[in-house]
Amino acid sequence: MPPQLQPLGDQAVMAYFPAEAEALSFARTLAASAEDWLLEVVPAYASVAVFYDLASIDYAGAAVRLEQVAWSNSAHKTQPGPLHIIPCCYELGLDNARVAQHTGLSPARIIELHAGAIYTVYALGFCPGFPYLGYLPAELVSVPRLDTPRLRLEKGSVGLTGRQTGIYTEARPGGWNIIGRTPLTLVNVADGYFPLRAGDHVRFRPISEHDFRQLEGKRLEDYDS
Repeated sequence: MPPQLQPLGDQAVMAYFPAEAEALSFARTLAASAEDWLLEVVPAYASVAVFYDLASIDYAGAAVRLEQVAWSNSAHKTQPGPLHIIPCCYELGLDNARVAQHTGLSPARIIELHAGAIYTVYALGFCPGFPYLGYLPAELVSVPRLDTPRLRLEKGSVGLTGRQTGIYTEARPGGWNIIGRTPLTLVNVADGYFPLRAGDHVRFRPISEHDFRQLEGKRLEDYDS
């Protein structure tokens, strides 16, 4: 089934899919095609924004090409994104007691569930490289945001709310429930370092606070390797 297409301004197309997996597969296939009219591909959950060079193609031409890519993609299975193992020190969580109160689970069970799931990067945003990871195990779903967001969360803070978990890649204000912190550097804007991509997969590995201090500042590929 082709995606539903709509203009996005005068130089982009929004493509809507029935499910997240279809959108991510389409985005990976389109980005890999490296067509000369293609400027940027931005997936987010079940939609993909496609930006094109107006000097090379118009909306009608882009729409035709996107439908062709969608049909081709449906006939060929796209390789899944890589799995990244990200260490997380749950001892540094700020809201573990709050999550336990809302879920009725013990802190140990919360860690077991959170670290036992494999998440998909469905979108990047909010702050540079912030990965929106879905979806949480059912037992952890629907914990609300904080009533009053914190004015500062440290880089690497791992939070959850609703159906999602995510990682604050920079020190920022934030209202998610913080259940741990990763020591890894996941973004360096000056270097153009953004190792996580939409469609990648993430699994958290529990570590001690001692291990956190030993790993602090390392980049993701240093730990992955």
